[in-house]
Formats: sequence, C-alpha cells, structure tokens
Amino acid sequence: AGMRFFLQYVGCFFAFFSTGFLIASTWTDCWMVNADDSLEVSTKCRGLWWECVTNVFDGIQTCDEYDSIFAEHPVKLVLTRAMMITADILAGFGFLFLLLGLDCVKFLPNEPLIKLRICLVSGVMLLIAGLPGITGSVWYAVDVYVERSSLVFHNVFLGIQYKFGWSCWLGMAGSLGCFLSGALLTCCMYLFRETSSGRLHSAYSLRKGYSSAGTIVTNMHLPSSQTATAKMYAVDTRV
Repeated sequence: AGMRFFLQYVGCFFAFFSTGFLIASTWTDCWMVNADDSLEVSTKCRGLWWECVTNVFDGIQTCDEYDSIFAEHPVKLVLTRAMMITADILAGFGFLFLLLGLDCVKFLPNEPLIKLRICLVSGVMLLIAGLPGITGSVWYAVDVYVERSSLVFHNVFLGIQYKFGWSCWLGMAGSLGCFLSGALLTCCMYLFRETSSGRLHSAYSLRKGYSSAGTIVTNMHLPSSQTATAKMYAVDTRV
C-alpha cells in the first residue's frame, strides 16, 4: 500500500507540472526568439498567437496579435496550435481524473478497484496527451532550425533570424512529463490492480467458506425429522 501511495503522488506531481508546462507553452509568446540579440537593442519573440518586442534598455514590451484564426496562416503555426490545444485538453482531464483516483481523496472510499481503474484511465490520457505535445514542440523547433540553417547555408540575411525559445522548451518538458506520469500510472498501477484483485478474490472466497461452514454447523444442530409426539405437541400448542 505504501508503494502504491508513493507512485500515485509521484505521478500526480509530474502530471501537475506537465499540464502546467503545456498550458504555459501554448499561451506564451516565445516559441521563436531572435538569435542575433547581441546586435539588437530589442528582443523579439514570436508565439502561437502574437509577437512581442522587448527593449533591452528600459524593458518596455509591446505585443502585436496575429490575424483572426480564420485568416491564412503558415501550416506550421496552425498545426502546432491544434496539437498543443489537444495536448492541453487531454492532460487537463488526465490530471483531474488522477485527483479522483488518489487514495487520499474521499471519492468512492469503499471501491479501491474502481479508484485504481480511474488512475489507469488518467495514465492513458496523459500518455496520449504527450504525443501531440511532443510532436508539435519538436516539429516547430526542427522547422525553425531548418529554416535558419538554410538561410545561413545560402548566405541569406533578412535582418532578423530566429531560434526556438523557452516556450518551445516548456512544451517539450511538459510532454515528457506526461509520458513519465502516464507510464507510472499505467504500468506500475496495473501491477497493484492485479494484486488487489487477487486479495479481494481471496477474501471473498474466505468469507464464502466461513459462511458455508456456519451453515453446515447450524444444520447439524437441527433435527433431520420430527417425531410423531413432537408433531402432536405442536398441533396441540397451535390449538
């Protein structure tokens, strides 16, 4: 039981921070940052929804939102948005299910197997959430790197060149955390599910054996048939 509690709390720890990292990476503005910051007086960051410029001297930041989501955007931007939002939703629901499955939460306290199944479901959801998260983050980073490398290879300088920033790193870290917490909740908790099922089955068989033995002992004290005198006595008593 102690090891099961430990695994639940470790999985909850990673799930909490992983979900937070994924949400933060989706809604922050530094997926791409200018690589030539030593030559610039401002830091330029591009996110999935807006672009911000921060002055390095006074720290003043100005942000410009992109056009409507119905406008035409690069495929990289649209697909990354879709995958990160999907990862956020799955990780959020996985974390909520995990909270319900914790033994310290007073939800279905008399149903340990159901709580273990809830933990398994949350683990599966976290594993699935890590897939679009890591795909979107790594694909975005690789695309930025390939674009920058191709410009450098062809000696093309457009004034500003970008590299992937800390928001992209947050997406990768959150996705890896979802994989780790999901693996803990699915693989390890499944072993405890088998153990708990065996214990419950043994306890049920033991109770059933005690019940059968008690019935046999009780029946041994009852007479198999009543004598004629006893039957007459019973009739007279009823009259």
